[in-house]
Amino acid sequence: MRILLTTLHSKYIHSSLALQYLKSYCRDMTEIIDIKEYTINHDLDYVLAEIYRGQHEIVCFSCYIWNIEQTLRIAKNLKKVNPKVKIILGGPEVSFDARELLDKSPFIDYIVIGEGEATFKELLDYLVKFQGDLESIQSIAFRVNGVAIETNERGLIKELDTIPSPFGDGLVGYDNRIIYYESSRGCPHNCRYCLSSTIKGVRFLSIDRVKKDMDVFLAAGVKQVKFVDRTFNAKKSHCLEIMRYLHEHDNGTTNFHFEITADLLDEEILAFLSLVREGLFQFEVGVQTTYDMTMEAIDRKVDFHRLSQTVKHISKYNNIHLHLDLIAGLPHETLQRFKLSFDEVYNLRPEKLQLGFLKLLKGSGIRRDEGLHGYIYRDEPPYEVLGNRYLTYREMLQIKVMEEMVEHYFNTHAFDHGVEFILKQFYKSAAEFYLELGQFWEARGYHHTSHGRNAMYEILLVFYQEKKWEAMDYFRELLKLDYLKQGKSTIPLFFESLEDTDFKNKVHQFLQNQDNVVKYLPRFEGQPAKQIIKKVHFESFQYDVLQSFEKLEKVDIHKAPTTLLFDYALDYKVFSKSKVYKIDLEG
Repeated sequence: MRILLTTLHSKYIHSSLALQYLKSYCRDMTEIIDIKEYTINHDLDYVLAEIYRGQHEIVCFSCYIWNIEQTLRIAKNLKKVNPKVKIILGGPEVSFDARELLDKSPFIDYIVIGEGEATFKELLDYLVKFQGDLESIQSIAFRVNGVAIETNERGLIKELDTIPSPFGDGLVGYDNRIIYYESSRGCPHNCRYCLSSTIKGVRFLSIDRVKKDMDVFLAAGVKQVKFVDRTFNAKKSHCLEIMRYLHEHDNGTTNFHFEITADLLDEEILAFLSLVREGLFQFEVGVQTTYDMTMEAIDRKVDFHRLSQTVKHISKYNNIHLHLDLIAGLPHETLQRFKLSFDEVYNLRPEKLQLGFLKLLKGSGIRRDEGLHGYIYRDEPPYEVLGNRYLTYREMLQIKVMEEMVEHYFNTHAFDHGVEFILKQFYKSAAEFYLELGQFWEARGYHHTSHGRNAMYEILLVFYQEKKWEAMDYFRELLKLDYLKQGKSTIPLFFESLEDTDFKNKVHQFLQNQDNVVKYLPRFEGQPAKQIIKKVHFESFQYDVLQSFEKLEKVDIHKAPTTLLFDYALDYKVFSKSKVYKIDLEG
């Protein structure tokens, strides 16, 4: 007998920790269990054909909001072409309405509900080894004489170390994928929009177990390990020992991503974080809202003042990427109040501001109380909110376009100088800027198609011109600086680059002087100028575009002819794609 564990990811780079856990827990049957992973972008006929060709007697699908509709279509047709196959579903998207799903879907044979390892093992023992009684298996749904039933709920696995590590035999099948990892299950928070609130308490893997798994990742030099712990720093001793171990055994290349609650970080942890390599850690901080009334309504307790101080503290180290999250559509947050939350988070200047939209997930507390706040939302996955008594659908659409502008013009960090100048000179609210930019974007019809790199810069120039703001020449040069920092390429005509013969001769002479090379580009010492110029760029500016706006009330704009050297070395690709020097070509 052959058994298949499969799922549809949202992107190819993702990998399934859940399937690996299920296989490792069924340690006495691993020889007959295969894992195949696809994406929602695959043609469904292709996926169906591939699964069918495997001729597995049991096919098990891991179900989430992003793949449930495609999964059901595949499973339905699989049953048609192979009526004898047993189809098992599991995962959060089928754990809260299992009987109803069985009633609507005769092609499904069994549903594993909730935490799946022990339940799945017992179900396979019954199906493969003919051991035990089906109705005695807890937390499953199936049919008896055509009637869907659901067995009693199973308790959680108390000792997570009893689940064998899926990484004990190495990293087969993880090429070019993000590795997902958990050192704990559960969350200390009880946010009513999150499924973690349905499970009380936090359970931890032992530190020794985590260290052994980390050794595998570090030895393999994987690009990124993403911890899926809902709050990685829920237990200080646990998180600090793991981070210290990763710091002490740093291989110089692997990045570790953690979801943390920033207001729980104390001085000891902050002092440690100042020591780590740039790019070793990446933190995702779930702010969600800064409004106390909203926090109370969703049962979330975050000290935003302390969170802000902690984020500012970490930002000064310039070694840890900070991703801060906001959610639009939460209770009591009108458009005006959401803009305030946005501004307060934006002003912390994280590396990334992730603006999400509330989803009324099956089993969540906020979905049970949907009428309390007048929610309207999509009936189909991912159950995203369309409006409530605080936000109209029209206002939600405004925030949608605002989110797109934030993705393009903030999270890419390809427009930092230009956008910061606009905010410093013309806006008191970042939210107002992104909303107005979004309105301009839609009015011009830019939302109807995708745009390349050059077009995104030109669109921002057109926005600036339409506003009839002063200092257009200065702004154009700021955007040229932003453009050139992104990588070596031909400069668009709208930036008016200076490339005359005299300038090129001065650049050549500069690179022939070994004192200049040693000072600015030491790795190129001894190399001819024609080789160096392939990896760097020189550009003339009429203004001092490198001045910082951070402490200025208003930007001092005056002409100051400047030549900048852009070094496109790989060493600088953690926070920027280049390093920039102000140089003197006349000296």
